[in-house]
Amino acid sequence: MKISRLLKFIVVSFIIIFLIWLNLKPRTLSFNLFGKKINKEFKMFYGLDLQGGTELIFEADTSNITQEDKKSALEASKSIIEQRINYLGVAEPSVVVVKSQNSYRIQTALPGITDPKRAVELIGNTAQLSFREVQISTPSAQTASESAQTATGSAELTFSNPTDLTGKDIKKAQVQFDPQTGKPIVELIFTEEGSKKFEKITEKNVGKPLAIFIDEFLLSMPIVQQKISGPSAVISGNFNLETAKDLALKINSGALPVSLKLVKQQKIPPTLGKEEIQKSMIAGSIGLLSVALFMLIIYGRFGVVAIISLILYGIISITIFKLIPVVLTLSGLAGFILSIGMAVDSNILISERIKEELRKGKDPKIAFNLGFGRALDTIKDANFTTLAVALLLFNPLNWEFLPQFGLIKGFALTLGIGVVISLFTGVFITKRILQILFKYD
Repeated sequence: MKISRLLKFIVVSFIIIFLIWLNLKPRTLSFNLFGKKINKEFKMFYGLDLQGGTELIFEADTSNITQEDKKSALEASKSIIEQRINYLGVAEPSVVVVKSQNSYRIQTALPGITDPKRAVELIGNTAQLSFREVQISTPSAQTASESAQTATGSAELTFSNPTDLTGKDIKKAQVQFDPQTGKPIVELIFTEEGSKKFEKITEKNVGKPLAIFIDEFLLSMPIVQQKISGPSAVISGNFNLETAKDLALKINSGALPVSLKLVKQQKIPPTLGKEEIQKSMIAGSIGLLSVALFMLIIYGRFGVVAIISLILYGIISITIFKLIPVVLTLSGLAGFILSIGMAVDSNILISERIKEELRKGKDPKIAFNLGFGRALDTIKDANFTTLAVALLLFNPLNWEFLPQFGLIKGFALTLGIGVVISLFTGVFITKRILQILFKYD
C-alpha cells in the first residue's frame, strides 16, 4: 500500500511540474503525427475585445445569382474568406453571414490585425492567375524581361492572348527559399493536366519570356531556359517574405463566388481589452482567495485538498485553452469563471458527504467510499445538465432557431471545457489526493 501511494504521489507531482513548466512562457511544440511534422504554437490567444484588431464588413452582390444558389454561394464565399484569413495568421477569426432585408453582408473580426488595408486586399480580392506569351521588339529577351519587372528601359512588349494554363491547373502554391540567393520564391505545384500544359508552353517558348499575371498585374516574366516536364515550377522576383506569402495566398484561395464591396472597416484598439483583463484578473484572484479561505476555515484538511484540486483545475484548463487553441474573450472569461464555481461546488459536495459518513461513526475508509459515491451521483447530474446547456448554446449544428453570435459561442465553449475538466479533477484528482494524503485506500 505504501508503495502504491508513493507511486501515485510521484505521478501526480510529475504531471503538476510538467504542466507548470509548459505554461511558464509561450513556446512552440514540435512533434510528428503519422509521419508528418507539426509545429504547434503553445500560447494564449485573445479575441477582438481583449486584444484589439480589425473589423471588416463586406456587402455581397448576389444580383446575378439565382435564389436557389444564394445560400451555397454565400457559404462558399465565407469558407474562402476564412481560408484567406488563416494565411494571415489570425487565430480563430469570426466570419458571419448576416441577412438584412434583401441584402447580405459578411462580417469579419480579425484579432491582432492592425493593418486594415492589407486585410481588405487579401480578403476581398478575386485573384486569377494566367500565363501569357510575350512578343518583344528588342534583340535581348533578358533585357526585355528586366525592363518589364523594373519598369525601366526601352523594350516594347506585346502580350498575346493568355495560354490555356490558368490557376485551375495548380494544386497548390507555397513559399520556398531560393537555395542560391536565400530570397523567397513561390513554388507552383501543377495538376497532372496542368503539368502537360506547362510542358507544351515551355517547349514552345524556349529562350523567350513567359509572363505570369495575377488578374491584370504582371507578377513576373522569367525566361524559359528549357522545356520543363516536372510537376512544379517557381515564380521568382523581388519578393520579400510577406509579398511571397500574399501571392501564394491569392493563388491558393481562388476566386470568390460573389463580388464583395467593403462598406465598413473599424480598427479596434486593445486599450479596453487590457483594462478588462486586469480587472478580470483582480476579480478572479480575490474570488479564488476568498473561496480558498472559506474552504480552509469550514473544511480543514478537506479544504486543503480542495485548494490543491482547484490549482490543478486552473493549470489543466489553461493548458487545454492553449492546445486547442481557445480564443479568450470577455464572454469566454465569464464562462471560465462560472466553471470554476462548478469545480468548487464538486469539492464541497465530496467533503460534505464524507463528513456526514464520518459523523455517523463509520470507519474512515468506508466513510470515504460511501461519501464519495453519493457525491459523485449529484456531481454527474449537475455537470451533465450544465454541459448539455453549453452544447446547446454553442450550437454546433447551426440550428436556425438558436443564436449564432460569437460572444455566446465563446461563453459556451469555455463553460463546456471547464465543466469537463471540473468533472475530471473532482472525480479523479480529488479522489487520488485524498487517498494519498489520508490513506483512504
